[in-house]
Amino acid sequence: MSSVAFRGVRAVLFDLDGTLIDSAPDLGAAADGMRLRRGLPSKPLAEYRPHVGSGARGMLQVAFGMDAEHVNYEQYKEEFFVHYESCLTQRTRPFEEVDLLVSALLERGMRWGVVTNKAQRFTTPITRAMGMFDSAATVISGDTTPHAKPHPEPLLEAARRMSLLPAQCIYVGDDERDIRAGRSAGMWTVAARYGYLGAGADVASWGADAEVSSPLQVLQLLEPS
Repeated sequence: MSSVAFRGVRAVLFDLDGTLIDSAPDLGAAADGMRLRRGLPSKPLAEYRPHVGSGARGMLQVAFGMDAEHVNYEQYKEEFFVHYESCLTQRTRPFEEVDLLVSALLERGMRWGVVTNKAQRFTTPITRAMGMFDSAATVISGDTTPHAKPHPEPLLEAARRMSLLPAQCIYVGDDERDIRAGRSAGMWTVAARYGYLGAGADVASWGADAEVSSPLQVLQLLEPS
């Protein structure tokens, strides 16, 4: 982990999937269920997990070798969304240490929030199902603003809703687009190496201000209160 302390931080913002929650089991199950309904053999979760950060596109690529240019992609994508909606809180859990991290931030008087590319139709049921999110100062979904990450607007909207300057915020994420969005927004950025990362990810090349290999390491980046 980088030995750096971020000054003047008043809030920590997080990506959702792969950073705060492990949603791979439900996302994989939704895609794999589509395979089973077509008489195809099941694939192990280990094949789906590295591609969770790519959402439906990643899941359909693993399940059917289908990319966004495929003639049936939009039909399969909506079918995937419907099946995912039916199971999105069955196996999804916060990563180990996340509950402790959130509690520690609150004890320090820090606000925290979520900025995800996940659509609100999925974000809202998940965050409502987990009591941890009751203390979140803001939750920005992929369709809250006209833009999604790596555009900085979702992060800037989160800062506005908390009445904070971007420079008073840290953004933690497990994908290069998270770091790009955070940097463009003028926030401190932290790469979560414990997340999904994606196949062949070169985390060091993302340009994050710091990297962590577990959620609680985020606390070590904050100046003592």
